[in-house]
Amino acid sequence: MYKLICFVFFSHIGFGQSAIEKTQSFMEAKKYVMAQQEIQNYLELNPKSIRAIELLGDSYAYQRKWDRAIEQYKKLKENYPNNANYHYKYGGALGMKARSISKFKALGIIGDIKQSFLTASSLDKSHIDTRWALVDLYVSLPGIVGGSYAKALKYAEELEKLSKVDGYLAKGYVYEYDNEPELAEKYYKLAIKVGGSVTCYEKLSNFYDKQKRPDKALGTLEISKEKHQRNAIHYQIGKVCAEYNIQLDKGEKSLAVYLANYSAKDGVPKEWAYYRLAQINRHKNDKSNALFWIEKAITGLPNIDVFHSEQEAILKL
Repeated sequence: MYKLICFVFFSHIGFGQSAIEKTQSFMEAKKYVMAQQEIQNYLELNPKSIRAIELLGDSYAYQRKWDRAIEQYKKLKENYPNNANYHYKYGGALGMKARSISKFKALGIIGDIKQSFLTASSLDKSHIDTRWALVDLYVSLPGIVGGSYAKALKYAEELEKLSKVDGYLAKGYVYEYDNEPELAEKYYKLAIKVGGSVTCYEKLSNFYDKQKRPDKALGTLEISKEKHQRNAIHYQIGKVCAEYNIQLDKGEKSLAVYLANYSAKDGVPKEWAYYRLAQINRHKNDKSNALFWIEKAITGLPNIDVFHSEQEAILKL
């Protein structure tokens, strides 16, 4: 679910500051097991620390231990029923659990998810993340269990009053899934006009990709690349070129730049860039280079099915 969980790691707690700060540092470094251990030790001596309980829930959530995260957030929202963020986190963890279990089992907790987000939204009229969660929830659910594009748009309107960029992105999202591509495009473009962030460009380019409009997707990515100078955009350009068999030289050059400047913060592993280079070379009927790149991809990530499918396609050249 889109933007269900947004954790804030900064606090001004005096007593026990060191343990809290160390836990936050572990979180920021993505060392979630160490964060969990640190805050559990602190909670043994300070079992009523609200911030510590929240951090323990966060550490579980980042490890996708949803039941344990739910347990901690439930304590918070029951003891502090007027705190919107606790209801939001509880609903977010429930929502993520729903995604990890069967659809039949998930039906049993949809009511609690919805109620948590609705409670958070009523408690805090300016809580942006809760409204995003409600937009996503009403878009994602089938109508038979409470899904509603009209209700999703209601919360998109509330978002627009709080943040025009968020509101426009939310409306674009709703209209995209409601099969209203012209309106979706309109609002994604408005988000770029008033915000212009990497996310705004990404949403529009992804929309064009889903609409099978690769030239528009590439044009949007090129503008984003010039504006933001993010290495990850080079991968996205290469991906579109590879998938649609267009502007192959541009795609190849973009992927080469991505690999030359790669760092973990770029998000997409190098093996996926190797895979896209294999696709491009297959399109060029260059079997030798295509095999070279797909073998590098498989060596690094041997359990990705599409890599093996690509290798089979190359071997048929």
